[in-house]
Amino acid sequence: MIDMDDVDLQLIALLREDARASVASLAKTLKVARGTVQNRLAKLLADGTIVGFTVRLKPQAQAWRIRALTTIAVEGNKADAVLQTLRGDPAVEALHTTNGRWDIVAELRADSLEAFDRVLSRIRLVDGIASSETSLLLSTHKL
Repeated sequence: MIDMDDVDLQLIALLREDARASVASLAKTLKVARGTVQNRLAKLLADGTIVGFTVRLKPQAQAWRIRALTTIAVEGNKADAVLQTLRGDPAVEALHTTNGRWDIVAELRADSLEAFDRVLSRIRLVDGIASSETSLLLSTHKL
């Protein structure tokens, strides 16, 4: 990662809000030349600080209606094997390793409660998972 100054940090913040913002509008907001924005973007992409651009959808626009966080305690040194198994599950949106009581937090999704029940059944059978706790996400207040 490169050393970033305030312009880089502000540029990244603007792109987080609108990844489709034009170079001209970014330059105007940052009060710098278009070339400065283009050079900064090129540098941030080249060094891997920015790895891509994406689209964020409101939860209601997505096909899957059930979303949850599952916290997972892993037996012994089986975290890598558990992570590898969970990475292959299409219902697992994201995985995070943590410290404290739980070793892994999995973001899950399904299109119905019945499908979600099947997801949880699969996860509970993963070798190396000692225990888990799941909370359904009811509403989103900030993306």
